[in-house]
Amino acid sequence: MRAVELLQYILKPGTGREFHTIMVEISAPLHRGAGIDIIAFGNSIHDEDSYFLIRAFDDIEHMKASQEKFYMSDEWINGPREAIIERIQTSVKSVLMLPTMAIEGLRSN
Repeated sequence: MRAVELLQYILKPGTGREFHTIMVEISAPLHRGAGIDIIAFGNSIHDEDSYFLIRAFDDIEHMKASQEKFYMSDEWINGPREAIIERIQTSVKSVLMLPTMAIEGLRSN
């Protein structure tokens, strides 16, 4: 079992495509370089200004430590932080424990 974080964003109108480009080109590679396991991310199929990010961690403590280190890093602060945050209108976070098989079923390449 691993801790899986589901992030749902309602983006400011008209920013979904830009947000996704930033995620693909800058933010996701930065996450992965920091050792954060991104399971899937992208625009919702019902609205391009709705977005999801799914990340997996060993456990809650690993999630907290990894995120604290990542979000305090110069690479994040001086990189995509502002461009990401300025496009988010609302953010909702849920965390649940899932078995590896379920996580792999959610994983997008």
